[in-house]
Amino acid sequence: MSPKEIRYIPRNLKDLLIEMKDTSELMVDLAYSAMVYDDEDIAEEVIRLEAKMDTLDYHMKIAAMLSTRRVEEAEEMSGVLQVARASENISNAAGDIAKIVLTEMGIPTELKMALREAEETITRATVGNESEITGRTLGDIELDTETGMWVIAIRRNDEWIYDPSHETRLRPDDVLFARGHDEGVPIFIELVSNHKYVPKDIPHERFLIDLERAVDVIVEMKNMGELAVGLAYSALLFDNEDIAHEVKALEVEINAMQNELQHWVLETAKHVPDVNRLRGLLHLASSSESISDAAYTIADTVLRDIELHPIIAIAVRQSDEVITKLIVDSCSPIVEKTFGQLKLETETGVHIMAVKRGDRWVYRPNKRTAIQSGDVLIARGSRTGEDALFEMCACPFEGENDS
Repeated sequence: MSPKEIRYIPRNLKDLLIEMKDTSELMVDLAYSAMVYDDEDIAEEVIRLEAKMDTLDYHMKIAAMLSTRRVEEAEEMSGVLQVARASENISNAAGDIAKIVLTEMGIPTELKMALREAEETITRATVGNESEITGRTLGDIELDTETGMWVIAIRRNDEWIYDPSHETRLRPDDVLFARGHDEGVPIFIELVSNHKYVPKDIPHERFLIDLERAVDVIVEMKNMGELAVGLAYSALLFDNEDIAHEVKALEVEINAMQNELQHWVLETAKHVPDVNRLRGLLHLASSSESISDAAYTIADTVLRDIELHPIIAIAVRQSDEVITKLIVDSCSPIVEKTFGQLKLETETGVHIMAVKRGDRWVYRPNKRTAIQSGDVLIARGSRTGEDALFEMCACPFEGENDS
């Protein structure tokens, strides 16, 4: 779509930035869904959203130019445009992932299954006629706190509902696409479909040598890329240089992993009759690396010696997926318990991205990580999940445990 085809309509800068952030993140989720489930319909929707992002980017640039008069204002606005550009780059990377499906590039089945079981995974389930959620709204069910999965889209016949609200009422045969922790997948599928969850046993594709190594690299690149984006927005929201520097470190590590995968593909190609079966791996790795580059572009706005425009933090806070910070009090019931014991992500639907302990950061805490008094938790999820997280971590009222 060329700029000549776009008719300018005055838009609020904050609203534009929120929409660009939400749309780009939704596109990444849908693009991985399309690839994992070989769904051309979802892939086509990602391409359509990519065109929408081009329009939003155009409006953002015009609105930014019209909003400044002095050098100081222009300097602040440069950060806004840098974040917008990063969102646009994330959407372009999502479009490239969707094209893996549309151009039928080779992706090993084992990789698709591994991505379904990744740290933060995407799954889908069809609403059964006898399911207890049929006819109820998402607000009534609160799937994020009940299952640890957050509904990002609904396919209803041939129509799509993106970022469904609490008022969205579910119907039989609705296909729900959700994102969350892998432990929540069985709970989510059984609740939605009213059928017992049975994991699929996928045999190895024996034509590839050491496929597990490539699968591990790709899954880790996806997880680290999404972590980098989340931490980048956290750095913006809390104006935190430590987190911004960590995003840069993640970006460097992901570059190294891309090089490792490229080497594996070149070595493996000698033993594969049809090298087209490996093209999708290279394409996916390149797109994941582009997402990490965009994350660093966002974090870089914190590292520059220029005051950030206040609408950036407001936009991050008011977007569909909120980022929150919680300081653990000594009286909190979660102190001395591990993340494995608490199951915060399945209990609240909120994903813990990082923990700050004194001057040290722990990124992607595992199940064995024990929470200590004074820890600072950086998390992301829905507003309902945020409320559930604060409630779960709150100190008990005086006399509450006296019974």
